[in-house]
Order: sequence, then C-alpha cells, then structure tokens
Amino acid sequence: MLTDSCPRPHARNIVPIPLPEPPPLASPRECDPEVSCIIPAFNESGNITKAIEAVALELQRLGRHFEIIVVDDGSTDGCGAEAASMIDEFPVRVLRLSRNFGKENAMTAGLERAKGQAVIVIDADMQEPVSYLEVFLRQWDAGYEMVYGVRADRDDESALKRLGSHLFYQLLNRHAAVRIPAHVRDFRLMDRRVVDALLSLPERDRFMKGLYSWVGFRSLPVPVKIEPRHLGKSKFNYRRLASLALSGLTSFSDWPLRMWTGVGLAISAVAMFYAGWIALRTLLFGADVPGWATLVVAVFFLGGIQIFSIGVLGEYLGKIFVEVKGRPSHIVAEEIQGSAIGVRS
Repeated sequence: MLTDSCPRPHARNIVPIPLPEPPPLASPRECDPEVSCIIPAFNESGNITKAIEAVALELQRLGRHFEIIVVDDGSTDGCGAEAASMIDEFPVRVLRLSRNFGKENAMTAGLERAKGQAVIVIDADMQEPVSYLEVFLRQWDAGYEMVYGVRADRDDESALKRLGSHLFYQLLNRHAAVRIPAHVRDFRLMDRRVVDALLSLPERDRFMKGLYSWVGFRSLPVPVKIEPRHLGKSKFNYRRLASLALSGLTSFSDWPLRMWTGVGLAISAVAMFYAGWIALRTLLFGADVPGWATLVVAVFFLGGIQIFSIGVLGEYLGKIFVEVKGRPSHIVAEEIQGSAIGVRS
C-alpha cells in the first residue's frame, strides 16, 4: 500500500484582519442643489437684493435645497456688486458677463452653470410674485417637466403693445412648425432633462420662448398676475421688442421667404394681364399706349417690392452669418461664489 512520504505542513489558524470599510462613493449630483434659480439682471440696482432675498426666503420656507444664480448682463449701475454682497447670507453665485449680451444669452449662461434637478428662471424686477414658486414646484413634483407662467391679463400694457403682441403670436403660430403659447413669460421651471435638451442645441441667435416649445416635454401653463415694478423701468422698449419679434419669426418660420414666391407670381400675373389689356386696346380700338405716368408707377412699385424682398433675404442671411462664425453667445468675465448653503429638505 503506497503512502505519502512527504511530510504535511503544520496547519495554521489564519485569523483575518478586519479592514475599515471605505466610505460610500457619492453620486455626481448628491451634493448638488435640488433647485437652481436663475435671475438675469441688467441695471437692476435696488431690485436685485430684494429679488434674491424674496426668492431665498420662499425656497427656505418650502424646505428646498437650492442655489441662486444671478447673471449680471453687463450692468453699469453696480447691480452685480449688490448681488455679490448677498453671497455670505444666501447660496448665491454671481456671473458677470463681459458686456451686455441680451437677456436670451444671459439666461443661457445661467442654464449652463445651473446644477439643480429643477431650474427656475425669474426676472429681477419682482413683477412675478415668488409665491408662484410653490405652485411650480408642486407641479414638478407631480411629474410635469416644464411649468411656465402666462400673463393672466394685459391691463397694464398700452393698446399698441397688446395689438403688436397679438399680431406677432398669430403670425408666428400660423406658420411655425411648433406652437408657441401666446403671452408666455420667461418665468418658468424646467426639469434637468429640459435644461440638458436646451443646452444641446448649437444655435447662437436664441429665441428662448421658441426653444422652450421646440424641445417639447410635458408642460403646464400657469396664469400669473403681473405686479408693478418696484423700481426703475423696463429695459424692453419698442425697438427691442420689435427686434426680438423679428428674431423669433425668422428663427421658427420660413414663411417670409416663401411669401415672396406668391408675391412674385401675383405681380407677374397682374403684369401679363395689363400687357394683354394694352395690346387689345391698341389693336382693336387704336388707343394710345399710356406713357410716363404708368411707367414711373410700375418702376417704383416693382423697385419697392424688390428692395423689401432683399431685406427679408438679408435677415435670414444675417442669421446664417452669425451662426457660421461660431462665436460664443456670451463671455463670463467673472464668477463669484460665497459660502452660504441653502437648506436641504
């Protein structure tokens, strides 16, 4: 019988040494605020600190972990410095743009730096009551991905402004690929998915009210009663409103271009009819062909039509020119952040 002649090693009792458990890894957004509130501001000295305080106190009352992002859009009245004075009292970040880039681009700057799962945009003039934040957040908790304010009435506006707004939305929604709600405000709450979708769009000439509708998602309008401004006056005069309307129309509709095809056909038909009428009068009745008056009117009429149509083409060509250059929509000159922390629910 064969046996194993090799000596067996002595058995040893191995006692495992307990190692400390590593701390759990935090998810990328575990420390991020739940709500980011963006306040674009241009020359809102006197209003901005009141707006920050009102928003912060309301979100604290609602028990939300939050941050406030003030975008100083090239202010010249010390608005940015006033906002920065609040950074140790409330969770405020101040983005100072290198110049005035416009409200649409200021909002984009805030969206790029917002960390919250819900992002709210509210104006610094305090015309939109912060009490609506509770309504917006409640609807977000219920599953809506975008909750936006719509003017409950327009009694505080002039008849000219109401008429212009009505005509703009009627014209835009008649020909645009997506419907843009009439009298909609920039005051809104957006889910993180909506914000990411907006930031994925590469265009630089941004008409935000149209982009909000274009990205879609489950949305809910909320009628908002607009209050009078506390201080100062609106920075949107008729010229800026007209420029914004033109930007919106050319961004979301090619109808102005297509319209000139119909205009050209109509003018050609009229010209052919008139030429036939003159030929018949001359051949059948021996009437003289009208002279300088008809010629001058025709030249000026057609010249005006051509110049106007070239202007429409120029608007679209200008947008292409802006896009292909690839310049950024804004430049952040400075970012100031304090040590205050918003409450956590």
